[in-house]
Amino acid sequence: MTTKTLGLEPNLYDYLLSVSLREAEILTQLRQETAQHPMGRMQIAPEQGQFMALLVQLLGAKKTLEVGVFTGYSSLVVALALPPKGQIVACDNSEEFTAIARRYWQQAGVAHKINLHIAPALETLDQLLATGEAETFDFAFIDADKSNYDNYYERSLQLVRPGGLITIDNVLWSGRVADPQIQDNRTKKIRAFNEKLLQDQRVSLSLVPIGDGLTLALKKVIGDR
Repeated sequence: MTTKTLGLEPNLYDYLLSVSLREAEILTQLRQETAQHPMGRMQIAPEQGQFMALLVQLLGAKKTLEVGVFTGYSSLVVALALPPKGQIVACDNSEEFTAIARRYWQQAGVAHKINLHIAPALETLDQLLATGEAETFDFAFIDADKSNYDNYYERSLQLVRPGGLITIDNVLWSGRVADPQIQDNRTKKIRAFNEKLLQDQRVSLSLVPIGDGLTLALKKVIGDR
């Protein structure tokens, strides 16, 4: 995991931010607070957050899904990009981390847009499917335990509409996926997941080397090749 885009020299990374990052002050404050947390490396890069906000705007998204909230940077940046009546269904199992997120959602005036479920994410996703929420989401972001990435993806694929977008974080895994000497369970799970998506004809695919690697999977409309 990394809090900035992999593979860029520090001076080039600083330049990238200097000419492109338009980060709201509330996002900067949250990012800086999270950086002091022992698990702060789990936070997404600010340029990735801005990219995700742009995707949400390009889609004209009104209803989005987030699997893995942590301290709330990704949900906050998406909430700020959504229209006034936009909604996020957010899944996490940590009251500790999401207490920070809730505080910043309130300060930013977007708490009314975010429906947080504190429970195992698969339970929440299955409940959404059981209550008729299939194909009602425009956008999904997956950034939770890597061993369940495939399960989260399959549920999200059912929940997003045709033409909706699923984004998956950490797919380059700080470069470990490309090192054949690394064979721990999480790395192998991410490799297998990446290889599966390459062959998945239900989606149009791109892996963007931003942050720690962000996969974009666009759910095809019936009849698309």
